[in-house]
Amino acid sequence: MTRNITRRAGLALGAGVAVAPLIGLRAQSSGLPDKPLKILVGFPAGGGTDVMARLVAEAIKQRTGRNVLIENKAGASGTIAVEALKNAAPDGTTISYVPSATIVQKLTMPAVPFDPMTDLQPITLAGTVQTAFCVSPTIGVNTLPEYIAWLKKNPDRHTFGTTALGSFTHFFGVMAGREFGIPLEPVPYRGAAPLVADLQGGHIAAGCGGLTDFLEHHRAGKVKLIFTSGTKPATAAPDIPTATSLGYPKLQILGWYVFFAPPKLPAPLLDAWGSELKAVLGQPDIQKKLTELGLDVETSTPAEFTQRMAADLARWKTIIDSIGYKPT
Repeated sequence: MTRNITRRAGLALGAGVAVAPLIGLRAQSSGLPDKPLKILVGFPAGGGTDVMARLVAEAIKQRTGRNVLIENKAGASGTIAVEALKNAAPDGTTISYVPSATIVQKLTMPAVPFDPMTDLQPITLAGTVQTAFCVSPTIGVNTLPEYIAWLKKNPDRHTFGTTALGSFTHFFGVMAGREFGIPLEPVPYRGAAPLVADLQGGHIAAGCGGLTDFLEHHRAGKVKLIFTSGTKPATAAPDIPTATSLGYPKLQILGWYVFFAPPKLPAPLLDAWGSELKAVLGQPDIQKKLTELGLDVETSTPAEFTQRMAADLARWKTIIDSIGYKPT
């Protein structure tokens, strides 16, 4: 009996010795620092940006054995987190998950304390998101042509609610009115929840926000989505037409989410993060969950995203100038 116990203990010990180096090799092979890692998020816990970041963080933890934490630095529409990343040590332990809604503020609020082209290093694009335009179910409108006809009959109700002035939930609605030949005036709301409540109650006729702001409410019949801003229907909402498909090709705005690193992160660490993030974003289960949240998953190289961001900022500036918005 003693011999058997000793033998089993020896086998267990041998297995432990064999497994430990494998775990160590797995962790080292990622190229990431062998320390706790942080992903900064500029919005509160529980919001869409936070939920997506946590999905990715957990998947990286499972792949690498690293402890990956989400640090919420909420405030100023995400700029607090981006400023923290700008000043973070370039040791590979800290990155940030950032929406284009935060980056565009450099055009609408020049005092924003970072330059996205020089103070941040893109790692990879995570995916694109669409802006959506919806109407109140109380006005009896189901399609864009019906909404335009309704506007012509109701000249005193040419307003739309926006979830944030100075963002594309504001600009896209103004652009839409211009394309329809019926100017639409924005009414600011403190986020999607009060706007949805007013739409459901018929206190405002239309609203503009991120697709993820309205999709579940659309499915529940609280609002009616009538078009989105993409070049093709969103994966999460294939039944909602794009403005382009309805004959308004100028109504195209794609937002995005991107992983950024501090400005002087060494190339090997940048590459290591890129490899891990792309591997995670390529996992079918992660893609499915992100898609359900309204993100059309897409990755990039740092150079590809830098080029895309420069082109988008130039185009967004043209749009902002064309609608007469004055930066504050």
